Amino acid sequence: MASMRNDLEPFFKPRHIAIVGVTRSESGFGGMSFLQKLQEASFPGTLYCINPKATEIRGLPAYPNLSSLPLVPDLAMVCVAAAHVPAVLEECGRIGIRYIHILTSGFKEIGTEQGRQLEEQIAFIAKEKGLLIIGPNCMGPYCPASGLTAWGAIPGAPGPLGVISESGSITQRLTEYAYSLGIGTDKAVSVGNGTVLNSLDFLEFMGQDEGIRVIALYIESMRDGRRFFDLVRGINKRKPIIAWKGGKTEVGARTATSHTGGMAGEQMIWEAVFRQTGVIQVSSLDEWMDAVSAFALLPPPGSRGVFLIGGGGGTSVVSSDTCIHEGLDVPSPSSATMKKLRETVPAVGSIAGNPLDDWQTFVNPAYFGAILDLVCREPAMGMVIVSRLISRKAFHTSSLPDSIPETIEQVKQRENRKPVVFVVDSEGGDPELAAQGASLRAEFGRGGIPAYPSVKRAARALIHLYRYYKRLDQINILRVIQER
Repeated sequence: MASMRNDLEPFFKPRHIAIVGVTRSESGFGGMSFLQKLQEASFPGTLYCINPKATEIRGLPAYPNLSSLPLVPDLAMVCVAAAHVPAVLEECGRIGIRYIHILTSGFKEIGTEQGRQLEEQIAFIAKEKGLLIIGPNCMGPYCPASGLTAWGAIPGAPGPLGVISESGSITQRLTEYAYSLGIGTDKAVSVGNGTVLNSLDFLEFMGQDEGIRVIALYIESMRDGRRFFDLVRGINKRKPIIAWKGGKTEVGARTATSHTGGMAGEQMIWEAVFRQTGVIQVSSLDEWMDAVSAFALLPPPGSRGVFLIGGGGGTSVVSSDTCIHEGLDVPSPSSATMKKLRETVPAVGSIAGNPLDDWQTFVNPAYFGAILDLVCREPAMGMVIVSRLISRKAFHTSSLPDSIPETIEQVKQRENRKPVVFVVDSEGGDPELAAQGASLRAEFGRGGIPAYPSVKRAARALIHLYRYYKRLDQINILRVIQER
């Protein structure tokens, strides 16, 4: 069984999918909703509906069971009641279906003896028949490149992100969130109870997958701490792992037990593991996505120093405080750079320095590019945060043309490129402003530049980025010393 776990690719590239338990009713969650989403995404392969009481469902022929199909499908999605799942697995074993996703809940996570015994049956049948099973109690695999999008962003977009999660809802939220910001997903999987294949199997798989550059991991419990430690320590040297650990509090741990049937570990142990392995630890969906954006789109920073391009004196002050609080530095520019800034920054209504308060950066992309050139030559400036105003009558800028495409191009054409992120602040309760801000941040994201709704979130993402690459540098230096 262990050797087969290295071959999980077929879960994400099926040509023929059988959905066991597709109802005739088009409402509700389950086999029918999965079928609807796959059709909506124009799944390029063949979909087979299994329902013994129907002859046709949504324009597709329905079959009474798996054995009556004209061919053996690559993947079976099992959506029948928990009590019927063992019989379906036995049939999969008889006809040769090895890759199975069990959507159904009602196993050990409900805390009953019957649920526990049903889950033990799943494990026994899988071992006896050589079945590879995701679940039960989960959303299963997701891969936009192959049209396998029964959940998440539909149809989604391919990209550098790999997602592994014990929670289906959190996996779905992250893939949708990433898509809204212009970041595609290579592969994602919701493992649920992890009875046969668990998070570590997919972590090992994604660690070897060259199409995945960033791994986002949501975990609530861990059965094999040693394997987890060894895996993340090795993988994190090649690609960043951004982990959100659920069940940190007593109430959260208790909820995690009822969620996937696992037991959450002690928080102090987890903190030590993340620290020793270099895993980037986050504590919310927003921080998770912020870090994913940074690692997916930005080059390594050369230092923790940040150059702030802001809008307004007060904004510059609080932005500096925020960055320093998050662990970044706000160094003063060199005398040569200050001389250049004083030559171009207006003496009235602006501030030359770091932070730089200069309205010209908002309206003149070429001027903004010239400022970037100055920053790129400053060794102390490892990163840049640019506050981008939303054109509004309140700021007397309601008629400004959209210069975002030209601004993005200015960032990308710098030869000595440093990490540059934008802040489009749309907080304050105004729904129209919030919608404008979300739209602008998505435009930057689609252009390959991270954009955040606050300086605090931008700074936290950048300190994650800096610490990860700083640790890699230290590991490489130590390796060179040891080889001498």
